Formats: sequence, structure tokens, C-alpha cells
Amino acid sequence: MDIVIIIFALGLFTILAFKGVSAVIMGPLVGLIVSILAKLPVTETMLGPFMKSTAYYVERFFLVFFLGAVFGAIYEETGAAKSVAIGIVKFSRGRFSASIVFLIGSLLTFGGISGFVVFFVLYPIALQLFRENDISRKILPGAISAGSWTISMIAPNAPSIQNIIASRTLGTSGSAAPIPGWIGVIFELVAIIAWLEWRTYYTKKKGQLFNDSSLTPLPKEQNEEALSDVNLPNFWLSLIPLAVIVGTFNVCDYLRKAYPQEAPNAIVGVLKHITVEGAVFLGIILSLIMFHKKLKGRGLQKITKPLNTGGVNGVSAIMNTAVVVGFGGVVQQTAGFKHLVNSVLSWNISPLWFVAIAVGICAGAVGSASGGITIAFESLKDTFVSLGVNLEYVHRIGVIAAGTLDTLPHQGAQITLLNLCHLTHKEGYLDIAVTQIIIPILALFVVIPVCTMGL
Repeated sequence: MDIVIIIFALGLFTILAFKGVSAVIMGPLVGLIVSILAKLPVTETMLGPFMKSTAYYVERFFLVFFLGAVFGAIYEETGAAKSVAIGIVKFSRGRFSASIVFLIGSLLTFGGISGFVVFFVLYPIALQLFRENDISRKILPGAISAGSWTISMIAPNAPSIQNIIASRTLGTSGSAAPIPGWIGVIFELVAIIAWLEWRTYYTKKKGQLFNDSSLTPLPKEQNEEALSDVNLPNFWLSLIPLAVIVGTFNVCDYLRKAYPQEAPNAIVGVLKHITVEGAVFLGIILSLIMFHKKLKGRGLQKITKPLNTGGVNGVSAIMNTAVVVGFGGVVQQTAGFKHLVNSVLSWNISPLWFVAIAVGICAGAVGSASGGITIAFESLKDTFVSLGVNLEYVHRIGVIAAGTLDTLPHQGAQITLLNLCHLTHKEGYLDIAVTQIIIPILALFVVIPVCTMGL
């Protein structure tokens, strides 16, 4: 009965998410229901484990979300993100359109821009690119979303929130398990491109082109839009703040690893204390200096508008995830959770597969990669240690596994993207599922044996 309560709660969470209920409502509501059904002291549970888990997540990751959202808002407001996207489109000369959309999204998110920002920046560009090359719109959501949540999320050295969560929870570096990690990135990169190109070929062969009458029609205002880089920042200049964020994050991460105690000089001593927040803050300052003339408005309003937009987006994003983590805090208090963990531990499987299964289930249950990996790592870290697993492997496998079942149909991000693309789940979800569930799961079958070999 105890485990049934958890299954019921996860099912309810999934149904509510699919119905469009906000995570801010679902987290405390389902947490409350779990505490009642599990006969936990309701008030103490909600004010204790629920609020402590929620507050803990906000305390540790608020600035990552906040600064990342501000940086994304500046890049969107100034047109720098659009400049990067159009520049790559021109370089490709219209070839491999779906793959180019995927690679643009990966570059932008690897540079520190939120996947949600990339959705809105990339959609009109991708739409026009698909129109010019007569590619079915049903592939569009998969190409955009894969660029936001796959290789740029799992890569060693990436400033992704999942990589940061794993690093801070386990005490590992952002470059943990580099060889298995990069093998996983290469596998996903090749597999996603192969899938998108095959899908382009297959749909064209079936006569399913851009103006497919069987798909939900586009609004009239989106029927004809031309790509233009007029009044946008220079393409190469737009890459600089992205490179600075990634470069600063990795240099400082390396210095922390190389000099865990005393630094050889004052400069290294300062740099080793710069975290991902510092790297993104540097990118914000640099982008404001470089692109301030592209900001709309007058005087102080030019700066306050993107700061306000980014700030609100950042707070919204972290609260949506934090209350999900709070729900996980309630689940951890139930007898069913302990029985479930013990049951999985009794299976005759590798500890590394236990990590992957635990993180994947948590991510799928709450429809969030960052929420899932936080719940799994916070509740099972001691279990991982007792199993004698190398925490660097736990870090990398956990990050990959977080990007699997999180993308089930109830995930809020995918619902948002499908609405943006004016497509239903039936029309556009297949490519999302393949690129962000099936291919990442296959990547685990590649990465875990590599970890087992001790590489």
C-alpha cells in the first residue's frame, strides 16, 4: 500500500501537468495529498520536509537561474541570439536544415542561454528555414527542443543547471568523468543528426512538406516571414559573451580542481573562487557593454527592461522547479519510498544502472531534469557512496539519465513548445520523444559500459 501511494501521487502529478496545471500549484497540492494518504503529520510535513527541500533548492541555485535568465533576456532583447542563429543558417546555405536548428540551439544553450529563451528566439528562424527548404513542420519541435536539452546539458564542462546541481550535490567538478561524458555527447550528436536527416528524407518521400494540410494551420501572420540580420549585432561579436561564459566557467573549475588548497599566486586565488554565477555575471556585463546600443528604450529604461524581464523569468523558473523538489522531500518521508529504494537495491544490477534508473524515474515523475536529479541525488547520495560507486561516474550518468524520462508528454516545456509551433502532441511529439528519450537512453547503454571499464 505504501508504494501504491507513491505511484498514485506520480500518476496524479503527470495528469495535472498534462492538463496544464502549474508546477507551483502541483508541488504543494500533491505533496499535501501524499502526506495525508501516507498518514504523515500534515502541518509538520508541509512546513518541514516540503519547505526545507524547496528552500534548499532556492538557496543553492537561485542565482544560477536568475543570472542565466537575465543573460538570456539581454541576448533576446539586443538581437544577439538571433544574430548567432541567422549567421549559422547563412553558413549552412540551407542544407541540413533540421540539424542546423538543433546545432544552433545547442550552441546557444551551451553558452548559458536558457532553453526556454532559445525556444522563442529560434522558432521564427527555424520556421522560415523549414519553409524555404519545404520541410514538414512536424519535425520542428524535435529539432528545436533537442538543441535545448540534450548535448549542451550533458556535456562535461557545460554550465548547464543539471551539471551544476550534480557538481554541488556530489562535490565533483563540472568536468567530471570527461571521457564517458564526451563519448555520450558524440553518440547523442551523431544519433540526433542522423534521426533528423532521416526524418526529413522520409517525410519528403511521403509527400509531407511544409504546407501539409493535415497539420494544424499556422496563424496568418506567420505564413510569410523573411530572415533578416538588419540592425542585429555582428555575428562574430555575438559569440564573444557566450565564449567568455564557457571559458571562464571551465578555467575556474580547472583551477579549483588543480589547487584544492592553497593557490600559487593571488590571481589564481581569485579565479578559483569564481563559480558559474560569476561566469554568467561576467557575460551579462560584457553583453551590456557590447550591445547596449541595440537595447530599446531611453536612458535607464534600456537596461532595466531586460533586467526586469530576465529577473521575473528566472524567479518563475526556479520556483517551478523548487516546489517540485519540495514534493520530492515529502515523498522521501514515506515508508513507500524506503521500500522502493530497498527493492531496487535488491535487483541484481550494476550500481551505475541503479543510478540511471533512480534519476530517470525521479525526472519522469516530476517532468523536470533538474528537479529529478536533485531529488535523486539529495535522497540517495549516501546510498551511492555505500555502494562504492565513483561519484564522478554518478555525476555524469545522473546528468544523462535526467534527460530521458523528463520529456514524457506531460512535461511543461514540451507543451509550451508544441503550442508555440502550433502543433498537437500527435503531430509533433514523435521527434521530441526519439531525440530526448530514446536516444539519451541508448546513450546510457554506451556510457555505462565505458564507466565500468574505468575510463
